Amino acid sequence: MGAFDQIDGGRESFRRRAWDDAYRSLLLADRAAPLKGDDLELLATSAYLTGHELAFYEFLERAYRDRLESGDRVRAARCAFWSGLGLLFRGEPGQASGWLARARRLVEGLDCVEQGFLLLPQAEQRLRGGDEEAARAMASDAAAIGERFADADLIAGARHLEGRALIRQKRLQAGLTLLDEAMLAVVGGELSPIMTGLLYCSVIGACQEIHALSRAREWTAALGRWCEMQPQMLAFMGTCLVHRAQILQWSGAWSEAKAELRRVFQRSSQELDAQAPSGAGPAEALYLQAELHRLCGELQAAERAYHDAARLGREPHPGLALLRMAQGQTGAASAAVLRVLSATADPLDRARLLPAVVEITLSAGDLHRARQACEELEAIAHEFDTEVLQAMAAHSRGALELAAGDPRAALSPLRQAFETWRRVEATYEIARVRMLIGQACRSLGDVEAGRLELSEARSLLERLGAVPDLSRLDVIDNSAQTTQDHRLSRRELQVLRLIACGKTNKAIAAELFVSERTIDRHVSNILTKLDVPTRSAATAYAYQHGLL
Repeated sequence: MGAFDQIDGGRESFRRRAWDDAYRSLLLADRAAPLKGDDLELLATSAYLTGHELAFYEFLERAYRDRLESGDRVRAARCAFWSGLGLLFRGEPGQASGWLARARRLVEGLDCVEQGFLLLPQAEQRLRGGDEEAARAMASDAAAIGERFADADLIAGARHLEGRALIRQKRLQAGLTLLDEAMLAVVGGELSPIMTGLLYCSVIGACQEIHALSRAREWTAALGRWCEMQPQMLAFMGTCLVHRAQILQWSGAWSEAKAELRRVFQRSSQELDAQAPSGAGPAEALYLQAELHRLCGELQAAERAYHDAARLGREPHPGLALLRMAQGQTGAASAAVLRVLSATADPLDRARLLPAVVEITLSAGDLHRARQACEELEAIAHEFDTEVLQAMAAHSRGALELAAGDPRAALSPLRQAFETWRRVEATYEIARVRMLIGQACRSLGDVEAGRLELSEARSLLERLGAVPDLSRLDVIDNSAQTTQDHRLSRRELQVLRLIACGKTNKAIAAELFVSERTIDRHVSNILTKLDVPTRSAATAYAYQHGLL
């Protein structure tokens, strides 16, 4: 085939979204005779979509210089914009800044759509820096320019950024509405392929950040359909598979989630450049793989995957801290998760950590810190007001009240959490909350209801293959026998529950109308029978063995 035939073939393949065919044809044509103008930009786009990211920047720079030589400053600025935006997402702010400065200088004083595009990276940087209002204003200005020039890419990109800024300002409904508006253009096929992929990934990430699971499921399914229509595309497929695995994990399809992650690693080995262009990649996949290993009781495999994710820059907590708790290293788990929490400022990032903080500090017998974490999670859930955040807070509140020896106070938030987990089909969380409800019912003397809840929890956990939780459920089921094995009297069990509430011996004595010396003796007997050294350790033992 001659160069002209290769060019025609490349153009046709690009039109059919056969990106690898387009890349190979245009690359051969370029080697025969250097491409110019539109064809060089098609080659750059094909390189990006097939995972040749470094080649993308090389061809885009050539396209930029070609446009300059031909006197087309506006199209040169568009090439410089895409280089700058890509490098910004790649984590190379110096080069990104240089390219974006070139683009701004080229269109200075011109009334063109590129002026709007150049507001997008500025808005993104303001948003990352915590200046949500400036980001929102810039995005709104960009959208207005997009409307004036009828540019679908700019309108959708700007609306999505404006929506993310509103979400950060805790104006969730308004923000989600703008995200939905942007996504209509995405699913309608109105945008260029790179903008389509970038918006899919960004919007799904925003939905996951605020735990808008229904929207995350919807857009992840749409992204999957878009990727499957283009089997030669590598750029966004890894991200799509990670998102699908996350949704499958939430839905309780753990085997299917593991299969999707295996596909991520297979595709990663096919990519020619060291870093995928689309954000969530092998590091996120490794963290999710570690989570699934931990939940299934495969602790050594989980440890390796957490460490591999950390080497690629993914924060391994709270998962690694929960692994340490599962390994019996409660002190190390508590220290790690509290350290990460203290270094985390963003409220939504803290909300991701706080349920684990509650769980781990309760296991360590630190009711004070567990209560602080629970109250902060409730405050964040109230501010952002999404049903899943509310369920997370209610779940933690119920666990806290149960550990503190007040099963009656635990039941209402636990049932609130259960209703939400059932509505969003979060199978594992349903099982976990039913375990707590079963314990609360049993503690209140409703043995039949407690048995039913624990039985339903067991059925779900067996289906999931959640071995550590099944082991804990075995302990809960046998807690009455456990109490007898350690020969705790009814009064000693009552004292233990008050210890777990954080009460002093003096306060316990006053509540039970006995002398403080009597309580001292009970506490000593409890520590001896449970073979634990401290009151905190006794609380942790009681929590772990279902004695509360």
